[in-house]
Amino acid sequence: MKFLKYLPILLLTLGACNGPTPSKVQLSDFQDNVSVKISGARLIDLPMGMQPLESNLLNANEITVAAHGGSSEGYEWVYPLKTLDTPTNEVFFYRWPDNGCYKDSGDRLIEELENLLNQNIQIKKVTLIGHSYGGILVTHLLNNWKNTVTLDAHIIASPLQGNTSLNTLCGYKPEVNLKPMANLFEWRTQQDLDSAFKDLPKNPQNIEISGSFVTVLPDTYKGHRLGHNWSISWVADQLKKP
Repeated sequence: MKFLKYLPILLLTLGACNGPTPSKVQLSDFQDNVSVKISGARLIDLPMGMQPLESNLLNANEITVAAHGGSSEGYEWVYPLKTLDTPTNEVFFYRWPDNGCYKDSGDRLIEELENLLNQNIQIKKVTLIGHSYGGILVTHLLNNWKNTVTLDAHIIASPLQGNTSLNTLCGYKPEVNLKPMANLFEWRTQQDLDSAFKDLPKNPQNIEISGSFVTVLPDTYKGHRLGHNWSISWVADQLKKP
């Protein structure tokens, strides 16, 4: 009987939470004494869809969504996700089936973002980060984005030129038409240092997109060759700067 007495209050409280259920992985789990390989594996083990890595959406006025690349092991995202976190920025990891075509997953991301923004009108900005094949998914979203909320898209080490398989089987076209509320930043690795691109006849990252801001990454980062996976960490450091 006491439960029934307080049930209306409980329902009102739950209804005010307007945020997705926290996933089984949280940013707070990414401790320095835990291997990034272990933390990365936990990210990749998440269910498909937009997975929240924090539980403070009601206090946030912006969100960051990370879209991984093909055959990702997740570890390359651990440091960047921690770095980009702020008290008013809610971080999400978009888990998607990267062994197939990108369009269905891109449509799902658009739908999930639209639902989240409709339920949380305090969110004024979306930052979307796509790495490698995840950058192709981001271009699909940019071409189909209709929401008026500001969208900053960061595409990192992504083969935006496409290839025969992607173009033929998935209907990919290497073009992006930016909407007025969207900004695009391309972060390109040096081809000869990127293990994913170095053996290709030409750099698949090179594409002309009107209104895009292009940055070519340096050759080293914290004493390491700045290749395919380290590129996300380098970009995260740049985005963190005031």
